[in-house]
Amino acid sequence: MEVLHSMPPYTLFGVRGLKYKDARIAVLPVPYDSTTCYKAGARDGPHAIIDASRNMEFYSEEFDADPSSIGVYTLDELEPNINSAEETIKRIEKDVGMIVSEGKIPLLLGGEHSITIGAQMALAKKSKDFSVLHFDAHSDSRQEYMGSRYSHACVTARSREICGSVFSVGVRSVPQEDAKRYVGEILMRNKMHGMSTEEAGKLIVSKTRKKIYLTIDVDVLDPSEMPSTGTPEPDGLRFHKLTQILKYVLQRKEVIGMDFTELSPIGGMAAPNYLVAKLAYLSIGYAFCMKKAGK
Repeated sequence: MEVLHSMPPYTLFGVRGLKYKDARIAVLPVPYDSTTCYKAGARDGPHAIIDASRNMEFYSEEFDADPSSIGVYTLDELEPNINSAEETIKRIEKDVGMIVSEGKIPLLLGGEHSITIGAQMALAKKSKDFSVLHFDAHSDSRQEYMGSRYSHACVTARSREICGSVFSVGVRSVPQEDAKRYVGEILMRNKMHGMSTEEAGKLIVSKTRKKIYLTIDVDVLDPSEMPSTGTPEPDGLRFHKLTQILKYVLQRKEVIGMDFTELSPIGGMAAPNYLVAKLAYLSIGYAFCMKKAGK
């Protein structure tokens, strides 16, 4: 029997035949959004990203290579505890800890942004000498929100406790007191108007340590390109601007982990899902496939 169309396997980028022991990057999908405070749906994000990624070409003209060829292995989805944000974070910490102990780089697909806390906790057990590079429309700097210290609104508060070094980019929504408290740790979106990619990149490089954990809430992008997110904010970064900043920075840093969060898919609208898949693909390429540049 001849098959009309056979889809790639259900793995990020449709990678076939890779054994876990041969992987450099381990992808952990986390379908969780229990602390989402506006529009829910991010629990469907990992599936949408993976599904879209299976329709991408492996080859990238920018790298003249296939970024997935470094070894990208997709694990089974993590089961969250919808009754306890803290328990979910602990499950993520445990799974990412196993990934790190086996010498692999964790790449998480969310799900809401709180999932990044568990990954960072696991990495900090090995060494706290890293910075969290945080792309987001929101500062996520509250000490607690709606009774939880593990809300997606508390991400950078926990990150500062975990490693002590956080730099946020593209923020355009922040509590007044935090705007003053963290003035040197946030590159506000309104400060980026007229700023070149190189200027933004140099600032980020100067504000972060050699090793970084990259966390991207997709609402950092403008809603015209990324409507599929729980709390869209106007006047966001454009995809090209974001990727060019990432290109500059990731060539100059050692990436020890990354995540892509807060995609809340809209039925019948595939482009935003594909965008996040492409963003993950390019980030891998910038971090691991391009020759490292000096500062």
